[in-house]
Amino acid sequence: MTPEDMPSERLRAHVAAELTRTRARSAALTDAVDDADLVRQHSPLMSPLVWDLAHIGNQEELWLVRDVGGREPVRCDIDELYDAFRHPRKDRPLLPLLDPAEARSYVREVRDKVLDVLDRVPLSGRPLVDAAFGFGMILQHEHQHDETMLATHQLRVGSPALADEPVPPAPADAGRLPREVVVPGGPFTMGTSTEPWALDNERPAHVVDVPTFVVDTVPVSNADYLGFVEAGGYDDPRWWSGPGWAHRSRAELTAPQFWERDSDGRWWRTRFGRVEPLPPDEPVLHVCYFEAEAYARWAGRRLPTEAEWEKAARFDPVSGRSLRYPWGDEDPGPAHANLGQRHLRPAPTGSYPAGAAPCGARQLVGDVWEWTSTDFHGYPGFAAFPYREYSEVFFGDRYKVLRGGSFGTDPLACRGTFRNWDLPVRRQIFCGFRCARDPRPDELG
Repeated sequence: MTPEDMPSERLRAHVAAELTRTRARSAALTDAVDDADLVRQHSPLMSPLVWDLAHIGNQEELWLVRDVGGREPVRCDIDELYDAFRHPRKDRPLLPLLDPAEARSYVREVRDKVLDVLDRVPLSGRPLVDAAFGFGMILQHEHQHDETMLATHQLRVGSPALADEPVPPAPADAGRLPREVVVPGGPFTMGTSTEPWALDNERPAHVVDVPTFVVDTVPVSNADYLGFVEAGGYDDPRWWSGPGWAHRSRAELTAPQFWERDSDGRWWRTRFGRVEPLPPDEPVLHVCYFEAEAYARWAGRRLPTEAEWEKAARFDPVSGRSLRYPWGDEDPGPAHANLGQRHLRPAPTGSYPAGAAPCGARQLVGDVWEWTSTDFHGYPGFAAFPYREYSEVFFGDRYKVLRGGSFGTDPLACRGTFRNWDLPVRRQIFCGFRCARDPRPDELG
């Protein structure tokens, strides 16, 4: 049952439970390290963890305490410090930020007021409260920052701080899966106009006619990508676009981030402070768009467009409609996908048969964000809501779209329509990819 379908009191209880669950994750990510680690900047690409924590509270105050609740500010004096558009991440350690104790006290005070607002405010009558949209937006915002904080943990140097959970082995049929599946051409409905907590860039639903294409059944694995590395792919400009080769040269890229080769030629990777042999059957992780693009060209393929990705993930040819998720309309469960930081790594390729899409592709949701070839733009009829800075200011050819979520993405912030975007040079996020190609004549059917 979606929030839109819930009776008011059930919806309030649902939101309260999600607020509690979400905050427990934020606390676990920040409590895992000492105060010195919380205020340290582990990479100029990332904020100190303590900034993320207070920023989460500040956004909750701005939207739920002040706007939805109409209450007096808790700390209006810190709004500028935690405005993500005023201060680049590299400069945030220089700001007079709340210290860890102050940040924790602040987010607790804000949360107490938010729970009071939740008890009292009508959950209908204006767009920001209809079906508790404002609460859903803030919950998703916190989960997005939790994933950002998880990426900061990956960049952190030192002994492991997060408890590790093994990933279940791949199912017995993983090795027998076809390399790729054909997705027949034709129109499908992309985006949504009905998902109550969908964000503005997912809207509105619109029909897109996608020609027949072929897409990988599973994401590109470490073993697959290692073939590109060992074939000299990083040293051959034939496989790289002009901007990609310029970035590869400038950044001196030789392999995915966190990969290292020892003197005996064995490959290792660092994962949340653990150095371990490179697992061949996991999806490749921490590659930028340019690396994914180069691999695809080397393999005689290409990256899928965003529309192709979504059609593969959502379109059900039997019913002729677009599903909420690859497996149907049911909310994600542990059998469907590797989401929610249950594991600190992607599952082996071929995992989660219960989460397969109607076309037969697996792991389209969870495990790794997947680069697409599409620039980030609004859909036809796009309307910014409730503020331009969430999506619209990022539209253009500077950002590429990623789809599907990762092992660090919470199910609440991951739908078949959910869109992520980043600069094509970024690889500290939990990003991988799968390839696509145009069909041969015998595959047009």
